[in-house]
Amino acid sequence: MDNAPQFSQTTDDVTVTVRTFWLEDQSSPEENRFAWAYHISIENERAESFQLVSRSWEIVDGLGRTEHVHGEGVVGEQPIISPQNQYDYTSGAMLTTPIGIMKGVYHMLEPSSGKRFDVTIPAFSLDSPHHTRLVH
Repeated sequence: MDNAPQFSQTTDDVTVTVRTFWLEDQSSPEENRFAWAYHISIENERAESFQLVSRSWEIVDGLGRTEHVHGEGVVGEQPIISPQNQYDYTSGAMLTTPIGIMKGVYHMLEPSSGKRFDVTIPAFSLDSPHHTRLVH
């Protein structure tokens, strides 16, 4: 995982770090099926706990086609992240082109105050070895 491309961004003392991994064994370039996994760490550097309530993704493939994905929590969970702790999860993406870009927003809630805030998920590229030009 140390060699994986890494993308980080901090919003309101919450740092989101993304690492991407090309999945050769789940891809089939001849069938226009290109698969990646991404590992995300969400670090709480705030004074209060918060809950990740929902997410909004924008996924752009190599032809510029954009897909918007919205949903509750991540990987079936709505984790509460206490101060100075982090939450990690791994998920995946499948495209019909050998390259793409993803970015998004986590919608958070501070249970103690009821305050809602958004945290930016940094834009990250999905680069397969089946494309000679890199997106980033």
